[in-house]
Amino acid sequence: MNIPLTGSTGYIGKRLLLALVKEGHHVVCCTRDKNRFNPPKSIVSHLEIIEVDLLKPETLSNIPKDIDAAYYLVHSMSSSDDYIQLEHYSACNFREALNKTTAKQVIYLSGIVNEKELSQHLASRKNVEDELRKGAYHLTVLRAGIIIGSGSASFEIIRDLVEKLPVMITPKWLNTKSQPISVSDVITYLVGCLNKEATYGQSFDIGGPDILTYKEMILEFARVRGLNRYILILPVMTPRLSSYWLFFVTATSYKLAVALVNSMKIEVLCSDNRIKNIIPANNYSYTESLEKAFSRIQNNEIKSSWKDSFISGNLDFNLSDFIDVPTYGCYTDKRSKPVDNRDYTINKIWGIGGINGWYYATWLWKLRGYLDKLMGGVGLRRGRTNPDKIAAGDAIDFWRVLFADKEEGRLLLFAEMILPGEAWLEFRIDNGILYQTATFRPKGVLGRLYWLAVLPFHALVFRGMIKRLIK
Repeated sequence: MNIPLTGSTGYIGKRLLLALVKEGHHVVCCTRDKNRFNPPKSIVSHLEIIEVDLLKPETLSNIPKDIDAAYYLVHSMSSSDDYIQLEHYSACNFREALNKTTAKQVIYLSGIVNEKELSQHLASRKNVEDELRKGAYHLTVLRAGIIIGSGSASFEIIRDLVEKLPVMITPKWLNTKSQPISVSDVITYLVGCLNKEATYGQSFDIGGPDILTYKEMILEFARVRGLNRYILILPVMTPRLSSYWLFFVTATSYKLAVALVNSMKIEVLCSDNRIKNIIPANNYSYTESLEKAFSRIQNNEIKSSWKDSFISGNLDFNLSDFIDVPTYGCYTDKRSKPVDNRDYTINKIWGIGGINGWYYATWLWKLRGYLDKLMGGVGLRRGRTNPDKIAAGDAIDFWRVLFADKEEGRLLLFAEMILPGEAWLEFRIDNGILYQTATFRPKGVLGRLYWLAVLPFHALVFRGMIKRLIK
């Protein structure tokens, strides 16, 4: 089958792509920026890659007319304050574009909406569902709650809480019940719905076998990790304080923290189990899902991470817009050193960030990350998806990878921290010389003052870092 896949660079999309190719389908990957789409080379022959921006209707004409079905895996929850309008507009544009094709089915992954009063996030998901249902195709909706898997937002947020806080003073929403589901089961259902007439025009709740409070999920996570954790629930903590608490303790952005807190106050339980009679799935328990996720992590087999999505940062751009580092009106810190062992230095560069840190003056990097968090930025907590592999579009702490080529010996990063300007960090090996260049393009007087203020720290950090990279 010929299948357009929106959200192909997202957490679910990357995993669904592999499953669809395995089933023998030809997948049309819809991405806003081809430069940040890096599928495994083994499946490239089964793909067609097109640039589609759902907020720009003219780009949707790139979707082939001769298609069988399509997946809608798009949301804007943490990218903007007006995400409700953005999601509505995107859904309408997608619907009108699909109406001009031969698609018989659209499959949409939404959130469980079984209460009369919904959070803005869940209400927006329901609104998207209503708009997609008006199309000239059959709509199949899968509604999930908490998704557990290596690299998922829910898994990583709980992981942050458990591994950083021996004692937690928490909001009262930790008593809210949820029905977590393994990401493996989500993919099984998404693939199983394809071209299955019993799912046409239907909405299904999908969840695992366990109904747990968020407190129970955190404590079970701790047990699986072999950690003793204690939770004290504070009933007077307001939603705003809860959002700040989640934001500062975990790697989530503030906008995402607000959306999550508002959703976590509402129980998300499956209202029926009809999907199990149509599509068989393993239905992993919460504990099994955790163990499966940790097995992936230990074997460096994380297929996707929510942190690599652009909406996990503060910026929304095409990589190609920033891949040519500017020179006019910019400040730079340029350093170079002869390289004795190219492979050693390349591996050091490709291992930068995350648990390895930045090799020198780690406390200054952590301080900069903390200050970024205070200002509402992403901070250093995103880490990296894979300890030794880097691809364009990946997140590395508060940087975004613009270009990565080991053979060429070049890595280019763009800053997603909050700055009065724009910043790049480049590593390049040429003729046995390592060139390390930090570039800052200031905005206004504040940007220039910022550069002068951090100049002494840059001299210390960047001088020490290049020495460690070649030593």
